[in-house]
Amino acid sequence: MVKEVERSSATEEPNNNNPRAQSPDDGEEPEEGEILTDDESRTNQSTAVIAEPHPLEHSWTFWFDNPSAKNKQAAWGSSIRPVYTFSTIEQFWGLYNNIHRPSKLPAGADLHCFKNNIEPKWEDPVCANGGKWTMSFSRGKSDTCWLYTLLAMIGEQFDHGDEICGAVVNVRTRPPQERIALWTKNAANEVAQVSIGRQWKEFLDYTDNLGFIVHDDAKKLDRAAKNRYTI
Repeated sequence: MVKEVERSSATEEPNNNNPRAQSPDDGEEPEEGEILTDDESRTNQSTAVIAEPHPLEHSWTFWFDNPSAKNKQAAWGSSIRPVYTFSTIEQFWGLYNNIHRPSKLPAGADLHCFKNNIEPKWEDPVCANGGKWTMSFSRGKSDTCWLYTLLAMIGEQFDHGDEICGAVVNVRTRPPQERIALWTKNAANEVAQVSIGRQWKEFLDYTDNLGFIVHDDAKKLDRAAKNRYTI
């Protein structure tokens, strides 16, 4: 009798109506409230899509010139410090979303964003023969244009993007204003400089006149330097 019961149990077909009797590899979704084993959990995690970072064509560095660290007796640019270098879109937004906009910076502050390995100084070999286009805004009114300038620059939207060194926003009190300047490499290349200036105005929908000053003229003449190009 015992042997007959054993044979009956061994030959009995499994109950396919029981969901727990099915193989864990049958691809079925777990029921609500069901606890997955470690193996099942790892299998599900391995199918998740991992977002790849979006690299930029160039790496860029933010620099900051703190007005409280400036010394009238010190050489110009000696208080500028690098903040962070980024090379992907994700890194840019992670940094941009955690730093002050120009409207929140203290008077006298300068915030730069330059291609990596280019210092925001006239003396830098890449900048030495260049110049800058400059836009002026009332105090607290440059935030959006600063962002659009950064996006156009790091997104390689300029036809002569290789000519661009970087951009800087200056916060000043006399008069109270914010200035955004776009630094370029070769001031003598009129075609490239004019193209950059025109595209920049178009990107920002800027309607005032835009002037380009050569760095050498600015060093020699300071505020008396005149625009080399105007658009």
